[in-house]
Amino acid sequence: MKPTRLFLALSYLASPLAAQEIPSRYIGSEQCADCHVSESEAWEKSHHALAWTKPTADSIVADFDGTRFEGNGMRVQFSEDEDGFHAKVMESDGSQADYNVHSVVGIEPLQQYLFETEPGRLQSFDVVWDDDRKEWYHLYEDTVIPPNDGLHWSGPYKNWNARCAECHATGFQKNYDADTDSYASTQVEIGVGCEACHGPGSSHIEWVKTQAPVDIEGLDRFGFSMARDAGTEAWIQQCAGCHSRREAFGDGNPMPGTPYHDAYRLSLLTPDLYHPDGQIMEEVYVYGSFLQSKMYEQGVGCGNCHDPHTAQVLADDNSLCTQCHSPAGNTDFPTLPLQEFDDPSHHFHEQESEGAQCRNCHMVEQVYMGIDERADHSFRIPRPDLAAKTGAPDACTSCHTEKPAEWAAEKVAEWYPESVHRGSHFGVVFAQAENDPAAAQQGLLDVAQNENASDIVRATSLYLLERAADPEIAGATEAVLTDDSPLLRAGAASLQRAAGPQTQIPNLLPLLNDPVRTVRFAAARQLLGAPIAHLPETVARSLRGAMGEWQNSLSNRLDFPETHLVMGGTALTLRNFPAALEAFKEAVALDPQRVDAWSMVVRLQSAMGNAEAAETSVKAALNANPDNPMLQDFARQLGIQ
Repeated sequence: MKPTRLFLALSYLASPLAAQEIPSRYIGSEQCADCHVSESEAWEKSHHALAWTKPTADSIVADFDGTRFEGNGMRVQFSEDEDGFHAKVMESDGSQADYNVHSVVGIEPLQQYLFETEPGRLQSFDVVWDDDRKEWYHLYEDTVIPPNDGLHWSGPYKNWNARCAECHATGFQKNYDADTDSYASTQVEIGVGCEACHGPGSSHIEWVKTQAPVDIEGLDRFGFSMARDAGTEAWIQQCAGCHSRREAFGDGNPMPGTPYHDAYRLSLLTPDLYHPDGQIMEEVYVYGSFLQSKMYEQGVGCGNCHDPHTAQVLADDNSLCTQCHSPAGNTDFPTLPLQEFDDPSHHFHEQESEGAQCRNCHMVEQVYMGIDERADHSFRIPRPDLAAKTGAPDACTSCHTEKPAEWAAEKVAEWYPESVHRGSHFGVVFAQAENDPAAAQQGLLDVAQNENASDIVRATSLYLLERAADPEIAGATEAVLTDDSPLLRAGAASLQRAAGPQTQIPNLLPLLNDPVRTVRFAAARQLLGAPIAHLPETVARSLRGAMGEWQNSLSNRLDFPETHLVMGGTALTLRNFPAALEAFKEAVALDPQRVDAWSMVVRLQSAMGNAEAAETSVKAALNANPDNPMLQDFARQLGIQ
């Protein structure tokens, strides 16, 4: 069954997820430069402008003059001629192919290259250029990834159209055809241009000509969908659309100015992405960290530290922080303590040393893509005293690598004997929840109900409660269903599954008309399979609408293996076993290493009485994952040698 037909088998036949109407046209960044000269000049050399470029002598920084890379089971020879830039690639299985560089990603500290492996399909190559060392390297050190692995550079997780382009382009639409497994993607402009943040510019051009305030719904008086004076929170959400780990609802760029939670579902502080105390672990792109911070709580925005046009910090040293954190303070943030911070009396390190730099203690960096250092934006106070309980790293021993966390904790206690910052921390509860959700239940509930905690921390606690939820927990968190935060409303909705139907359904029905899409989707997911055959027509209409919105958002991600896992689970809930089987089969077709999907394929085929198909599936699964214990156990059960 083709994915689109499978989707229709599961859908509630509502209208597709509609994109926001575009009240004006895109015009391209070049037109903006005529009037906005200084802003344009600042932007032209920025990482935003260079996020995606055509391959030219000016844009490519790597050496393509016959250079080679050998390692990770592959050999690559790079070359340049009058027709462009090329790579001859020999894979670990001995296969060989020639590729032309289609386009270029980024500029420093590394630069990556895209190959068009099929018409319209762009893949990001794993051998990249280190601009500091002036050499090629592989993104996954000492790892051999064969071409039949889902994580191979030619696989679904390295597909540029699906995974990356919307944050490297302006006015991008993916346009994936699931029936043909092909892309007809379009964009107004490669690179993050002016209109990627401000919105389409044609109505602004009309304002320039007439000076008459624009009177079009969805646009400000100057003709922009993202108003310049929209306010700090709106601009944070605009930046967060790309600077966050999230699940997109649409097929490409939402209209600039779209509220974040109408366009995306934010990834929480889950154990696969963050350390238990909320420190960054995997690449999470800033927003989830920033939401934890006291700075966000007090109204600090991206523009207080970053120039929006150069995309650089306003200063490279401690003066960036002391514009606020000083005896003079900053009148925009009246809660600041007025004291000296850039001084040994605070940091206890030699002035101007690395240990005296604010960022090294409060914004510990992690390395991604091999060489790219990125700072944690939760602006946390170092807590080496928590290391033994959470297993998370601490700022002190990230520099003093020869010392244990206990030593660092003693030093901090010596320096700050009266500190109020060494009390209880959600990280201890989250660490416990990873190992024993039931034992952590009360602690998680306390965090979820703590109004002094950040919304993302409370929402994560609700998520962690799901594994040990019961009717009592569902009842205890019922009040959160009406919280001001969409993160919390969505999290509380997910816990209602643990309530009995007589409580669950009336609690969730109002959320089907919630003003925020991510909340409506959360409610729709929880009402799958609920006994709702005799609902009043007005309620049934709301359910069909929310369910259709959610399922049609899934249709925008049919090129994601993860989507087919969700669709398979949906079909199981609806007891549509043939549809579930097809969904899980589609997941392993896209990614043969999805053992969880293989498991469901084999179980369903066996349950449906097709032992021969189950045996064939086990053999195929073992071929792709020969050392997996679960699959080996399946083989023994089926008598496969």
